[in-house]
Amino acid sequence: MIIVGNALVSEDILERKFACQLSACKGGCCVGGDAGAPLEDEEVKIISSELDNIRPFLDSKRLELIDKVGFSALDSDGELGTLCETTGECVFVVYTNNIAKCGIESAYYAGKTWFKKPLSCHLYPIRAKKYGDYVAMNYHNWDICAPACKAGESSQMPVHVFLKEALTRKMGPKWYQELEEVAAAWNENP
Repeated sequence: MIIVGNALVSEDILERKFACQLSACKGGCCVGGDAGAPLEDEEVKIISSELDNIRPFLDSKRLELIDKVGFSALDSDGELGTLCETTGECVFVVYTNNIAKCGIESAYYAGKTWFKKPLSCHLYPIRAKKYGDYVAMNYHNWDICAPACKAGESSQMPVHVFLKEALTRKMGPKWYQELEEVAAAWNENP
């Protein structure tokens, strides 16, 4: 781990290559896994306040579930995340040409909400978790992302560069600039 500001950053984030390939993975991260996308308390408030703007982008089955039990749930570790259907799909999944996408993000791109999507989704394949005063950032290796890793290798796109917008959203532009400086030094002297 490398310390960058108040974050502990896994070397994989600087060394691994990644470029998401939705056409290959079909949005598998939105429909698989052992729980929904982690949510911060503030994001639950935001989604609640923006839900009327997001609703038109969700199908009736998901709306019924949201109306019945809500859009968030605690996982087996007691951590808050998006609710998942019994099939594993996030309650915000929408399908476009057989590709799972985020209904929140669809509303964002349509100009109906200012909230893009949960930060944990935006950061993926980085998982960020608070430990005391630090945020630990780890690369999550998942076989469904093999096409993204291959594309990243082909284009020589480091994970931290691919996720510049999300990392800046999480930690701020000054922190991201420091990360770039650390990455440049790290890659010169691995």
